[in-house]
Amino acid sequence: MCKPFYLLFRSLPSLIIPLIFTSPAAAVQLTGRAILGADTFAPGPTSGQQFPISFTDQQPVQGFSAVLPGPKPGTFRVMTDNGFGRKSNSADFLLRVYAVEPDFTTGQVFPVNFQTGERLTRFSQESFLQLHDRDNQIDFPIIAEQSFYPDTTIPVDPMIQSNRWLTGADFDIESFRQASDGTYWFGDEFGPFLFHVSAEGQVLDAPISLPNFLGLGDNPLVQSPDNLQLDGTANLEDSKGFEGLALNSSGTKLYAMLEGALIPDDQGDRLLINEFDLDQQQYTGKTFFYQQDPQSQAISDLTAINDHEFLVIERDNKQGDPNNPKFTRPAEFKRIYKIDINQIDSNGFVQKELVVDLLNIPDPDNLGGNGTTDGVFTFPFVTIESVLPMDEKTLLVMNDNNYPFSKGRSPGQSDNNEFILVQLDQPLNLDPSQATPVPEPMTIVGSAVALGFGVLFKSKKRQ
Repeated sequence: MCKPFYLLFRSLPSLIIPLIFTSPAAAVQLTGRAILGADTFAPGPTSGQQFPISFTDQQPVQGFSAVLPGPKPGTFRVMTDNGFGRKSNSADFLLRVYAVEPDFTTGQVFPVNFQTGERLTRFSQESFLQLHDRDNQIDFPIIAEQSFYPDTTIPVDPMIQSNRWLTGADFDIESFRQASDGTYWFGDEFGPFLFHVSAEGQVLDAPISLPNFLGLGDNPLVQSPDNLQLDGTANLEDSKGFEGLALNSSGTKLYAMLEGALIPDDQGDRLLINEFDLDQQQYTGKTFFYQQDPQSQAISDLTAINDHEFLVIERDNKQGDPNNPKFTRPAEFKRIYKIDINQIDSNGFVQKELVVDLLNIPDPDNLGGNGTTDGVFTFPFVTIESVLPMDEKTLLVMNDNNYPFSKGRSPGQSDNNEFILVQLDQPLNLDPSQATPVPEPMTIVGSAVALGFGVLFKSKKRQ
């Protein structure tokens, strides 16, 4: 198994310190693009049954919300979120991690064996890890225990019941990391919870709640309205839980970042990063403050660079290329920042520096296909939720396509899963031991393939 991607903090200051906005983004350049078509499916129980169109005996391969290096160079493990965007409509969507290989020469994305990284001809059981709770560790009701999907007369699939497979109505997973023992930790938005899963997908312990360390409001825990264990008043809006999760380079601590501010917090732009000790399996009580930009509505990933610097994606809730007049409310704010927890200002916020404006990426080699206008590539999706340093000057960035709803690339068309490589002008202070090998960059021919034939493994088996 490939060594997990650990880039984070070996030592953290004990004080909480505020965000300093610094220099503008360094010059960047698009160096690769690969596409996995929107209509891509894997075997599984029928999904989407609360929509007019369902997917018979299939699960959409979509909603990529986190990425880790895969079992061999050039491959990646990508985590899907809860499915169709809401707890109420995702009870038949299975929680999985898929293994893929973006080919930046052809512009295509291939399924690979989850354990070996070898290419497969299609998505199959060999290409994913299925999360489950066969050992009955979860301490609240899950869909597998029900006879019918919530608020419907549709029977829960027998395979979900017998295997206690986890679904998008059980957790909204938005982030994950792999520990040195091969197990995984997931960050959830419904609780918000952290929960621990074996290398085979089995939940190992009861999900762990976040204490309300700042003592804001009456609830001793941080809880959203979607938390089945809610006791008292929710102090976090729904869909504002653990969007970012990072693991320090020594593999001893996680850093779990909330997508939104606590409701009782008078500082509405203050997002919390919470330290969690893996050995003790409990929070340490150390909390760090991140200042949200006035133009953004959410953060959508947290990824380490070294012991004290890491990357954060911030975004608005808009979609659509600003260069395309058919989009009447196009995307305005999609950015990647670098933060330094060793640099804290008098207001308590960590230092913050713009690294990439995802709506303004120079593309002199015309690799961006239909995403490039007048030599500038845009990544105008409503949710961009994965960033991974490949080397000190290259980032892999991916969108969450919210299949079949988001339509940010082409008006009226469901977004594909896009993988892009962005080259930085100024290198990151990346720990060399944590770098991920960079796939071959896309050629002009590959760009044409991505534009014209990017929808791969397409299936329209709908009902």
